[in-house]
Amino acid sequence: MFELAPVSLWLEDYSALKQLFERWRAEGVTDIRAHFDENPARLRECTASLKVLRVNQRTLGLFAAGSADELFARLDSVFRDDMHDRVAYEMAELWSGAQGFDNQTVNYALDGRRLDVVVHARILPGHEATWSRVLVSLEDVTAQAQATQRLQRSERYARDLFEHSPVSLWVEDFSAVKRLLDDVRAQGIRDFKTFLKVHPEFVSRCMQEIRVIDVNQQTLQMLGAASKEALLNNLPRIFRDEMEESFAEQLQDLWDGKLVQQREVLNYALSGDAVHIHMQFSVLDGHRDDWGLVLVSLVDITARKKAEAYLEYLGKHDVLTQLRNRAFYVEELNRITRKGPWPLSVVTIDLNGLKRVNDDEGHAAGDALLRRAGEVLAKAVDASSCAARIGGDEFIILLPGTDEHGALALTERIVSLVEMNNQFYVGQSLSLAIGVASCSSGDQVEAALHRADKAMYAEKARYYEEIPADRRRR
Repeated sequence: MFELAPVSLWLEDYSALKQLFERWRAEGVTDIRAHFDENPARLRECTASLKVLRVNQRTLGLFAAGSADELFARLDSVFRDDMHDRVAYEMAELWSGAQGFDNQTVNYALDGRRLDVVVHARILPGHEATWSRVLVSLEDVTAQAQATQRLQRSERYARDLFEHSPVSLWVEDFSAVKRLLDDVRAQGIRDFKTFLKVHPEFVSRCMQEIRVIDVNQQTLQMLGAASKEALLNNLPRIFRDEMEESFAEQLQDLWDGKLVQQREVLNYALSGDAVHIHMQFSVLDGHRDDWGLVLVSLVDITARKKAEAYLEYLGKHDVLTQLRNRAFYVEELNRITRKGPWPLSVVTIDLNGLKRVNDDEGHAAGDALLRRAGEVLAKAVDASSCAARIGGDEFIILLPGTDEHGALALTERIVSLVEMNNQFYVGQSLSLAIGVASCSSGDQVEAALHRADKAMYAEKARYYEEIPADRRRR
């Protein structure tokens, strides 16, 4: 039975180990683990005291040994390296009075193969006093251990990919959301878009039913959270305001069966700063029936949005004065000409004395004067009107829905603000030549612009008549 057993069997003599333990006890050792920690060589002293008496055929085959004598002569090749780290448990079991031990450890075949084995050791009956006969069985679990290690490596790899991804990743459970949608469908609702308009509270309820399972490190960094707990406890501060509108769109797509989605949304960091996000949403395979596992990736596009907004701003504004530019003015004038509202008043403005300032004090001084004109006009004009710089020293204000009386009131406000501006700035005084005209239909716009220009140039001429100067330098 010993020779033909299908598992590796070892008959060993542990009597020298028992004597070693008795000597250590006499020396006052009580904690065998601490004893090993103080001097690791003592553990090797234990293993060296074990004597192998006999092994079976299965053992020779397992350890690639041609004979028992070859195996016994090369036991130092079998019991080595990380095996010693695990044998301390076995020694501690015997030290505590156990009649054997069970352990998973590592041995090595004579051809160098690493063997993961489950060890079962028992002191045989009749030898409890001396430990002179111990039966040890080894079960080869190398294949299982390697499979477990591969699985663990795969899990660590997947976890590392998730945790250290350069984009924000969220694992979420949408199963409760699916149940809510299924309930609505069961009620006979077919027009979900209208349903959401009638029941906007349904969107908030669905948002509350989303369960966040996990987030990665980039998520914490992007949203300014110190830990996952801090983030998950403050989700209402992140998903709020405009988020409900975009989530309603997401629900509509889910209702229509779109389980993979992408859109741009707005979230908020815990600091309160808005974060523009490109979101990709996907119900994972295997969960399309219950939406129990959803992967959401978020890419911070705030910098891109700011750049786009700035480029859009540059396309419609004059950089020096911060007013609208000529392109925007032309587009706005065409729009008003087509659609109104009427009446339309136009105020044309020219900056007096800019050429003289540029010639005498330099273009930096001239630019400063233009910026001051921009400050005055921006302050004077409300958001419904358009104040634009359309040339070097030329400005224009479009006042849709304003008659000439309202335009004249605006010019009085501009004159008052110019006076205040000159009190605030020392040096060169700001002076504007202004012309006003009104019209009541699109076919009169061109004539109104001409009248306003004519009135403005007449005022500009009066300015230079009052100030002795070389008019060629105006």
